[in-house]
Amino acid sequence: MSTPPRPDTAATPTRIGAIDVLRGFALLGILLVNAQLMAGPYAGLGGGSGASAVDQGAAWVVTALVATKFYLLFSFLFGYSFTLQQRSAERAAAAFAPRHLRRSAVLFFLGLAHAVLLYPGDILMPYAVLGLVLYAFRTAHPRTVLRVAAGLLGAVAVLLLAYGLLFISTTEPVRPEDLAAVASDTVATYRGGPRSVITANVRLLPHALAGNLLAAAELLAAFLTGLAAGRWRALADPDRHRARMKRIIRRGLPIGLVGGVFMAVCSYGPLDNRWFYIGRAAGVLTAPALTAAYACGLLLLVRTRAGRRIGDALAPAGRMSLTNYLTQSLVLALVFTGYGLGLYDRVGTAVVLAGCLVLYAAQLALSVLLLRHTRYGPVEFLLRGATRGRLPRTHGATADDSRRAEDAPAAPRPGGVPRGS
Repeated sequence: MSTPPRPDTAATPTRIGAIDVLRGFALLGILLVNAQLMAGPYAGLGGGSGASAVDQGAAWVVTALVATKFYLLFSFLFGYSFTLQQRSAERAAAAFAPRHLRRSAVLFFLGLAHAVLLYPGDILMPYAVLGLVLYAFRTAHPRTVLRVAAGLLGAVAVLLLAYGLLFISTTEPVRPEDLAAVASDTVATYRGGPRSVITANVRLLPHALAGNLLAAAELLAAFLTGLAAGRWRALADPDRHRARMKRIIRRGLPIGLVGGVFMAVCSYGPLDNRWFYIGRAAGVLTAPALTAAYACGLLLLVRTRAGRRIGDALAPAGRMSLTNYLTQSLVLALVFTGYGLGLYDRVGTAVVLAGCLVLYAAQLALSVLLLRHTRYGPVEFLLRGATRGRLPRTHGATADDSRRAEDAPAAPRPGGVPRGS
């Protein structure tokens, strides 16, 4: 007579590699966008009067192919991980609400420190606040959640379009010399010492928070989409959804590329800068399609023999994505502000982006080395300890429950994964 498995062994989940790979990939896109914002005052404004054609072209391409797409991917994964944290609490017979509140509080204060010390465009504070809204949907049916997400995107697009049309009809284009005059104080402040840098960050923080309010509906829509996908366990076995992922790529890629190109045209020309909000409206509607196409394309690629090495390189960085996100800001602050080299507004966009590739490659390599000796990145270690109310072990085979796998023996819900999720 065979011996049944021990309960603690049977209940131990295996890891979802797809989440780690996608998070590691999202770090690159976030870095490419944030680096432009931290390197000078003209990102998204057509460049300064002295910007070369190469630099303008580089910024144009990043706007078309990268801007907003990777924050949406990161946000989708945040919503997906929410469902994993719920299941982890259920397995541990622990109340989920206190865990979620502690996690949100730590994220908020990490984000506040990040915004004041390094980069006012921090995303962790909005994540913490919107995570509380996400909690209200924890028991909602996935299809209801998806309808709410679609409604949020539609409403934001209509508002941006209406405001953009009003803006075009009532204002004149901003001239490069006017931009330079407005930016001169910011440039001088960021080139000053540490106290000057913190002063600049605090002064710009209200503007950054206002921008986050504009993006909140998009982020929440991505959270909700991830929540629905997590309820359906969509990433537990990507091979089950190969045909669906190929359809998403075929449909999402052209829609997303057209929308991304239009966004770039509205931000960097040939249309003038008054068209910015019209471009954003197009991006709200089309960026999710390109994000989904990127994610599905990567998941299909890493299932191939040639792509497996790419997945192996991305996954460790994704496992410690929060540490890597904050490290990116630290390195950029040391390069561009008075904390270090003070190169703010002294380096062209093309050089900035080339430096990003070097930094990202270093992060991939260092993540592999670090996770050979520990289970968590430093920030993940602290966040997990705060979430569970105790510090975790630093060695072992499993990982943070925000990145853990589904319950292995669970059967799919009736109806499977919704089309286009």
